[in-house]
Amino acid sequence: MSFKWLKPYMPRGIYARAALIIILPVLLLQVAVSFQLFRRHFEGVTQQMSTAAAREVQLVIDLLNDPTPTADSLDRVLSNLDITVSKPDSLSHTDTRLWYDFSGLIIGRVLRKEIPTMTALHLRDDRIVTLHLQLDTAPVTVTFDRRRVSPANVHQPFVTMIFFGFVLTVIAYAYMRNQLRPIKRLAKAAEAFGRGRSVPYSPGGAVEVRAAGNAFLDMRNRIERYFEQRTLMLSGVSHDLRTPLTRMKLSLSMLEDDERVELEQDVEEMQRMIDAFLDYARTDFETEHADVDAASFVREVVDGCSRAGQNVTLHKIEGDGSFSISAGTVRRAVENLIGNAVRYGTYAEVSLRITEKSVRIRVEDDGPGIAKADREQAVKPFARLDSARNQNQGPGVGLGLSIAADVARAHGGVLRLRDSERLGGLRADLVFGR
Repeated sequence: MSFKWLKPYMPRGIYARAALIIILPVLLLQVAVSFQLFRRHFEGVTQQMSTAAAREVQLVIDLLNDPTPTADSLDRVLSNLDITVSKPDSLSHTDTRLWYDFSGLIIGRVLRKEIPTMTALHLRDDRIVTLHLQLDTAPVTVTFDRRRVSPANVHQPFVTMIFFGFVLTVIAYAYMRNQLRPIKRLAKAAEAFGRGRSVPYSPGGAVEVRAAGNAFLDMRNRIERYFEQRTLMLSGVSHDLRTPLTRMKLSLSMLEDDERVELEQDVEEMQRMIDAFLDYARTDFETEHADVDAASFVREVVDGCSRAGQNVTLHKIEGDGSFSISAGTVRRAVENLIGNAVRYGTYAEVSLRITEKSVRIRVEDDGPGIAKADREQAVKPFARLDSARNQNQGPGVGLGLSIAADVARAHGGVLRLRDSERLGGLRADLVFGR
């Protein structure tokens, strides 16, 4: 049996679901017990007591209908039964009771069955019962104590049940909250690590939660060691390569101009490749985050690229506010997107949109763009899509989009590639949470 229809109505938070798991069984148990208690106990007891009271009232009716009773005998019976008889000005034919007096329904049903001459039953409070009777001689009203037809304080068991049910629910929820707190701490630590930050965390809670926490710490340590080893390896390779490149530059400077131009271009391309490798290696390892004003940050990046000779302008800024980022890595990501835009197109525009929950940095160009089927491949390291982007228009090693995507993921964000509706080329959106 499928319960998919119930899923939209279920709470999303773990605390709310735990509260539902605790409260729902307690509530259903209370309803079931209350129903059985009222039906089996109070209903049965009320029927028995009402039947006994109806027989006493019927005895009084028989005495009142007797044409030869003595006043002393009638008064003695009324005194012993603690029943009051009076003659009303008018006889009522409408029953009355309090809205919450459910036992009054049983009392009325029993008394009407046992006393055919009763025209109305008044239960205006929980202390007095008044019967309107049409006798053979004259109409009368009979009054007696309510405790003779139903148990006193019928509501007390329900109030007690609700009170202690609430107390037990609070205790159970407090205990459950204490058990769920380590899970939330683990989730926060994992979320922070996914955003590129390493926060202090120590496993706690139940044995299973501790095991998951220890597994997370082992995984985080292995990943951090991998990042550090990768960075150190590429830094060492870069350092070893820079020395022969420097010697090559010195040797080339001694050649004739017409002989060294192409060789110097090859050396510069090798230098750019090494720098790109290092940028890619540092993407996940730099984890220092700080609050940065989004508008000022984007203006600085665009101004820097413009001063470097790239044909890029700031299109528009919507909203204002700051977001927590590693400024160096995000700057490299935006610069890579701008570099790709002006490399494969002739013009690039940058826009910024700030909302309550996110910051979106958009880079658009007028180049050939990237086909929809190739966009997933384009963000992979060292991807070179010759059919989508003309590689003859500039040197590249296929790391620009990969670095931008890794930076976005390290900050808990995403890189989206779409077609630019305004410029006709590629539209790259870096989206970060606030």
